[in-house]
Amino acid sequence: MVATFGLVLIVLGVVRSGRAGWAPLAVGGYIGGAYFFTSSTSFANPAVTIGRTVTDTFAGIRPSSAPAFVAAQLGGGALAVAAIRILYPRVTEAVRTEARV
Repeated sequence: MVATFGLVLIVLGVVRSGRAGWAPLAVGGYIGGAYFFTSSTSFANPAVTIGRTVTDTFAGIRPSSAPAFVAAQLGGGALAVAAIRILYPRVTEAVRTEARV
């Protein structure tokens, strides 16, 4: 949940602040950090979680654990959307401000 919350917050935050060009750098930096600070090694994406159920690595997960991971990721995404609506209530003003600078 933490990894997905942070990832969605980063993506929507850079877009809503009018700095979408920074998204690749922001996402790469976040994923690199989240790999180390989340116990799940940053299972922030349900597609990656499902893919990891068929791998035999130290970061793999059991197929029976995948539904709980996906549910947590969906919850984290929903919380991030709610947080973005509070932090950036009017996207058009932020984008207009960035365009003037």
